[in-house]
Amino acid sequence: MKVRLLAVGTRMPDWVTQGVEEYRKRLPRDFTLEIEEIAPGARGKNADTRRAMAQESERIRARLKGNEHIVALEVGGKAWSTEQLAEQADQWRFAGRDLVLLVGGPDGLEASLSAGADQRWSLSPLTLPHPLVRILLAEQLYRAWTLMVGHPYHR
Repeated sequence: MKVRLLAVGTRMPDWVTQGVEEYRKRLPRDFTLEIEEIAPGARGKNADTRRAMAQESERIRARLKGNEHIVALEVGGKAWSTEQLAEQADQWRFAGRDLVLLVGGPDGLEASLSAGADQRWSLSPLTLPHPLVRILLAEQLYRAWTLMVGHPYHR
């Protein structure tokens, strides 16, 4: 199964790239993680937030392939334990579709994009910085895979 993370935000610090890469290289060929950065919508003094979110939404939609299982990451989504994530990942893999995870910009995902997702997932009720979300996702996907295959990483 291929997992793609479509994340609004570009030019992550080196520590983010290194952290994500550490977990990406541990994943097997049949459970890969790719990160695609989406340029943020125009923001600035007196900027129209809805317009910026619409721009981000258009850019995300342009990257969707049409046959993927879409999961929107949002504070209001369903929270999963690591074990529940492993069960979800096993179900996603068994369904035979690739997975795409969506992370919005500073104001989140546009409502129509979120509503069109197959699932909504909350990593935490906390507001997390976008760079940290990437590392957290990579680690949790690796941890879920280790649970699925009985690897001792998750103890």
